[in-house]
Amino acid sequence: MRNPIAASLVALLLAPAITTAPAQTKIESGFLDRSVTVGSQTYRYQIFVPASYVPTQRWPVILFLHGAGERGGDGYFQTQVGLGTAIRQSVSRVPAIAVFPQASSDSSWTGTLARVAMAALDQTTREYQTDPARVYLTGLSMGGNGTWYLAYRNPKRFAAIVPVCGWVSPNIWKVDPVVPADSGDVYAALGRQLRQTPTWIFHGEIDQAVPVDESRKAFAGLQAAGAPVQYTELPGTGHNSWDAAYGSPKVWTWLLAQRRAP
Repeated sequence: MRNPIAASLVALLLAPAITTAPAQTKIESGFLDRSVTVGSQTYRYQIFVPASYVPTQRWPVILFLHGAGERGGDGYFQTQVGLGTAIRQSVSRVPAIAVFPQASSDSSWTGTLARVAMAALDQTTREYQTDPARVYLTGLSMGGNGTWYLAYRNPKRFAAIVPVCGWVSPNIWKVDPVVPADSGDVYAALGRQLRQTPTWIFHGEIDQAVPVDESRKAFAGLQAAGAPVQYTELPGTGHNSWDAAYGSPKVWTWLLAQRRAP
């Protein structure tokens, strides 16, 4: 006579094991709060992570430097102008991770704050799956100056840069100079240093805050060095040339197509 208990044990042993896969951790997207410590001070910043982000592929990263009007310590206001506005208007326009450091009051994107910006960028590249060949730099006004400053000191880090209504001359604003004082003509030195960096410059024709000649001279210096540079001067436009720059689909198509050579 068949033993029903033994039969049940045999059936149980022969049955395929049933396992439950662990639930996949949801990745946060949108504008997210972050902080970074440089020296003994902690600085707040934000990042933007597209909803389509997946860690199985490498993503481009854009470092954005705001203007003087967005300085502070709230860690948020810097996303309300320029690149942040462009993303909010069309999230599909910028399929990249964006980094938004914030300069403290009465500071500029030179010296310590330049190190803060780079630390925020480095921290983001460690936190997310990013593409080291597609790291980009852009900024407006004071951030345009910061774009020149950081690019000059890190000529092999960025695949392309977009300085918007920025300046290079040390006489425009009393901040650390973009080009060291012993380098000769600043625009020629800029061209030599960035001759391999794809650059697209924007400036308003009638800018009363930062002279348009700053971008014209930077463009000429880069051209003379044989750099891959283009310049868009916006007729009849004052200081706010950033809405046109960051609102242009052509800019993003061009920027995200640039890759840094190994």
